[in-house]
Amino acid sequence: MSTILPLVPPLSSTTVPGAPTAPEASGALDGTRRHEVWQDASGGVHVKAWVRGVAVEPDARAQLTAVAKLPFVHHHIAVMPDVHVGIGATIGSVVATKGALVPAAVGVDLGCGMSAVRTSLRAVDLPDSLGAIRTAIEAAVPHGRTNEGRRGDRGAWNDVPESAAQVWAMLEPRWTKLVALHPHLGRGATAGHLGTLGTGNHFVELCLDRDDHVWVMLHSGSRGLGNRVGRHFIEAAKKACAQWMVPLPHPDLAYLPEGTPLFGHYVGAVSFAQDFAAANRALMMEAVLGVLRAQLPPFDASLEAVSCHHNYVAREQHFGAKVWVTRKGAVRAGKGELGIIPGSMGAKSYIVRGLGNADSFESCSHGAGRAMSRTAARRKFTLEDHARATAGVECRKDHGVLDETPAAYKPIEDVMAAQADLVEIVYELRQVVCVKG
Repeated sequence: MSTILPLVPPLSSTTVPGAPTAPEASGALDGTRRHEVWQDASGGVHVKAWVRGVAVEPDARAQLTAVAKLPFVHHHIAVMPDVHVGIGATIGSVVATKGALVPAAVGVDLGCGMSAVRTSLRAVDLPDSLGAIRTAIEAAVPHGRTNEGRRGDRGAWNDVPESAAQVWAMLEPRWTKLVALHPHLGRGATAGHLGTLGTGNHFVELCLDRDDHVWVMLHSGSRGLGNRVGRHFIEAAKKACAQWMVPLPHPDLAYLPEGTPLFGHYVGAVSFAQDFAAANRALMMEAVLGVLRAQLPPFDASLEAVSCHHNYVAREQHFGAKVWVTRKGAVRAGKGELGIIPGSMGAKSYIVRGLGNADSFESCSHGAGRAMSRTAARRKFTLEDHARATAGVECRKDHGVLDETPAAYKPIEDVMAAQADLVEIVYELRQVVCVKG
């Protein structure tokens, strides 16, 4: 039976994210584990961090120890090596809870994740110039954003194709019920975003593994629909906590107690957004494979496929309890489970197999993780820097992607080394085509 919190329990002492107080490290790396253990002097559960050899911002540490003080956090918090500051909760964190959920611990890009397919194509089957393939992918998959997302936005379908319409017809009854409960969610694109990429770090890539097999890999989520759901419930949690005058480490850490109507609505909405995101990636994958079939020799695309979320909620068993697990920028890495850890454009990416590490809540990183903000990257790097970093990759080399240049991210090799006890590498991939929003 679900645990019901009578109201919203108050917290004891707190640390505000960004405050100068730093967590105290405990437990030296002794060869028996690869993670560090932190705990703020004022209390909270431990934070176990796989960050050996990678930089961690002080503000990210402060955010993590603030979350650790929430009274319903179970056992400890796990931190992946791609960790960096997020809104409310830290990106690259795994939080298990009993009796409540923090919407900001999942974020607003609900269901965001990865898909990858290994084809029978080899490097020799690709043309010397990959420009035509990139252009065709860009034409087949709407990407970017214009007109502030309104009519005519190049990142959405103005005329929804039949494939997307059929998928939406299956999803729509669930969405209709959710909008009836929360009408604000209905104000924005739905089917028009199915099969579309988005902006920022979302991408479509062609990659080669060490045996020169061609892979198609893509990264996207639930688009505007998921963003609306995430923001709506973050605000709803804030209003609920304010109504009961609950002290919080930060307003973004407002939560929804299990057993309340809003909690149930949120779980259902996140589940829907995750399904929407998975369908979105499946439609894009078919579109990209269609481009390749039109330009390249016949091939098999059913050799191997991997798909995983990295912004989501799941019900799992950990450390003797059935808990809610929120992964914000983290991939489930249960024993034998396949996952995808992409590098930045121009860097390596990896198909991995989980080792089922209990201390990480069976999780691993979702990528390289930003080393600096987008604004800092635009100020620091030039087009010449970006061209050198992406030499050999058919991709955009204009000012619009400077914030995504490889040096704006942590070195993926360091990130992988830091989580060697979380995953094993199955395939190492290198990008040859990259389409960015």
